[in-house]
Amino acid sequence: QVQLVESGGGLVQAGGSLRLSCALSGGTSGNYAVGWFRQCPGKEREFVAVISWSGDVMTFYEDSVKGRFTVSDDNTKNTVYLQMNGLVPEDTAVYYCAISYGKGFDSANEYTYWGQGTQVTVSS
Repeated sequence: QVQLVESGGGLVQAGGSLRLSCALSGGTSGNYAVGWFRQCPGKEREFVAVISWSGDVMTFYEDSVKGRFTVSDDNTKNTVYLQMNGLVPEDTAVYYCAISYGKGFDSANEYTYWGQGTQVTVSS
């Protein structure tokens, strides 16, 4: 059973930084991508960023986080990080990591396994 565990969330002032971690276990194999999503109360889960290793390492970001967030891994693909800089109150949400084995990556429906989420709160 594939498991994902997020950590690193917390309370930060606007302009600050946080680094989220997503620890993967359970024998992930083959071609897959690890995505980060976030969800605010009463809203749908939205795509934030993704990293994939089909050939070269590829990353892709939602427009509002480009230039502020960076997704990376620990070179073993056991842990995926989301470095978040220049945080703004609108980034406040529960952040989730998830695994996709398909070709799509920006829709939550493409992802099979999910972590439990970690809360990020940005104060103004």
